[in-house]
Amino acid sequence: MVIDKEKITHMKSVINFLLAILCSTFILHVQAQPPQGLHWSTDGNSYYENSEDGIVKVQMPNFTQTVVATTQQLTPKDSSHPLKVRNFFFSEDGKKVLIYTNSKKVWRYDTRGDYWVLNTTDNSLRQIGKSLPESSLMYAKFSPDGKNVAYVSKHNLYVEDLANHSIRQLTKDGTNRMINGTFDWVYEEEFDCRDGFRWSPDGKSIAYWKIDATKIPDFYMINNTDSVYSKIIPVEYPVAGVDPSPCYVYVVNLATGKSTKMNVPGDPQQHYIPRMEWAANSSQLIIEQFNRKQNDIKIMYCNAATGATNEIYTESDKAWVDNKNAWSDERFSNHWEWIKGGSEFLWVSEKDGWRHIYIINRDGKKETLLTKGNYDIITLKGYDDKSGYVYFMASPDNATQAYLYRVKMDGNSNAERLSPANENGTHDYDLSTNGMYASHSFSNINTPPVEDWVSLPQHTVIKAPDENAGGFRLPHTEMFQVTTDDGITMDGWMVKPENFDSTKKYPVVFYVYTEPASQTVKDEFGASYNFLYNGNMAKDGYIYMSVDGRGTPAPKGAAWRKAIYRNVGRINIHDQAMAAKKILQWPFVDTSRVAVWGWSGGGSATLNCMMQYPEIYKTGISIAAVDNIQTYDDIYQERYMGLPQENKADYIAGSPITYAKNLQGHLLIIHGTGDDNVHYANAEMMINELIKYNKIFQFMPYPNRTHAINEGEGTTRHLRNLYTTFLKEYCPPGGR
Repeated sequence: MVIDKEKITHMKSVINFLLAILCSTFILHVQAQPPQGLHWSTDGNSYYENSEDGIVKVQMPNFTQTVVATTQQLTPKDSSHPLKVRNFFFSEDGKKVLIYTNSKKVWRYDTRGDYWVLNTTDNSLRQIGKSLPESSLMYAKFSPDGKNVAYVSKHNLYVEDLANHSIRQLTKDGTNRMINGTFDWVYEEEFDCRDGFRWSPDGKSIAYWKIDATKIPDFYMINNTDSVYSKIIPVEYPVAGVDPSPCYVYVVNLATGKSTKMNVPGDPQQHYIPRMEWAANSSQLIIEQFNRKQNDIKIMYCNAATGATNEIYTESDKAWVDNKNAWSDERFSNHWEWIKGGSEFLWVSEKDGWRHIYIINRDGKKETLLTKGNYDIITLKGYDDKSGYVYFMASPDNATQAYLYRVKMDGNSNAERLSPANENGTHDYDLSTNGMYASHSFSNINTPPVEDWVSLPQHTVIKAPDENAGGFRLPHTEMFQVTTDDGITMDGWMVKPENFDSTKKYPVVFYVYTEPASQTVKDEFGASYNFLYNGNMAKDGYIYMSVDGRGTPAPKGAAWRKAIYRNVGRINIHDQAMAAKKILQWPFVDTSRVAVWGWSGGGSATLNCMMQYPEIYKTGISIAAVDNIQTYDDIYQERYMGLPQENKADYIAGSPITYAKNLQGHLLIIHGTGDDNVHYANAEMMINELIKYNKIFQFMPYPNRTHAINEGEGTTRHLRNLYTTFLKEYCPPGGR
């Protein structure tokens, strides 16, 4: 038997693509692990990648490869094997390479490990931070001159001289709760803040965050399975209503070792600082400060030497103001988008009702709107001073799709679509730093992902997709819209049974999420694939569908997204139910066999659908749900619900536990006891309430499993079988 290795590789890439899509819809907050995207060169005419031969430089547009670090160079003297490269970073002069290896998880992602420096001039390879605990270094990076490397270990900041190998500890108060150079659980989860320090452009100072989590209460998880004696696992976790950890910004002068605190105004326990960068010079920082409710932001400069601050720009909203992680490509997550030599910067705002790109003058007194019109940008993808263009994703005519656009920085030009007019669906790009080249992927709900390389702006294919691309198929999916009696038009997708007979009635299974963190209805391949169903839903005779209502992050304008403010668990559930009522009027839908399921926020929506509208939903599978929304973390929940001290009634009205007494249908509750994100206590609170009202249901706890419920031998197989068995028993498939 001949094995087609290229086809297997393609199948793996498709499966990974599907998993990426699916995970993004059921986990509350998702970010890809490093390395994210390509390692583009500074000039944008080449990129670097790790290969079997070592680290390779690929020159555009001919894809000529040159090995810049061989496996032999990457092999330590006392080893016969090269380092396993998890990520790599070049010094600015390109002569040194920082190798990240032996990585370990910190909550979601493997952001701590070991680092080595390869000097390509003399071929020396040396581990840095060798005296510190194994796999404890985080976010190591070269100084601008390449002579030093700074890193975090055990919540303290260090700098190492690469010439004499001396290590200086820059902070000494780091503990489990006093955090320097990185972040606590909630900053990481909700602001995507991980790397918490920045070299100054002149390499003489380092700016860093300090988080004081000493006053945050512990949530205790219990490990009952790894020993005959249980083990308590404390997690500092500020639930809604609990004051945040005080957050500070410091600058340490490397010559003196002295750290200077930036005098950010206001109570540090009542605001957040999710962004901090050097202000295109070595004397100032620029920071973004949110108030506790996250509906008011201030941008200010900080004098690095004195700590004095100067506010230059403010923005407010009746609901909330999005942080950068809502619209910025992950490649720019540690950047402030300075243009024109630091005299201006790019800014994204919804203040006119649409998510638009602006240019703000350095003093904050003048702003220029770049993306004009009644449409949202989806993601900022790149910008180039030399050409004068900003690149972004948008889809003005269809909120389920995404296309690449560019616009001139002059403020007088219209946006220009670069994605091909004949490829309707969802595109994605990894742009070179000069905007001339891109790795490009395209799919739609019925077209498997195709990956190629293009030159821009003509979108000319310079490297065609693999000949096996597009060979993977899923059941045919229909995109549709439904308008409720409230006049709300919602996008949806639907997979009908194979050999569909319109004279018969079929069961319908709704997949839900409904909250601001994720959109389930996208015109991209895999969006309609149920990864938990053990078999083929279409072949077995189910209608499988999803609809997105108000509150989801679709590019339909700020009013659509922010309608959910102080209405989580109400307006989003109402939209789902009203759409379902319309769908249940279709002659081929069996109103006695209606199921709903979701994970995380979707698990909460499942419970609310079952309990607020029991006349519609007869069967539900709720996984890792927030049953009482006051138990979820303060940054996420207060952003969308306000402070429970001021409007607790909204929290009660939006929580599934409030409606437990209304349960009528068949319900399966699933939760991991080791879930540090949505705590297992949620499930027990709901169970108590259901018992109180004598409600019969089924429950499956997964010992020590996290929010993903994928740890441990056989877990995924068991979960899929459990899900499928329950669904088939209480919402049996097939036309009648």
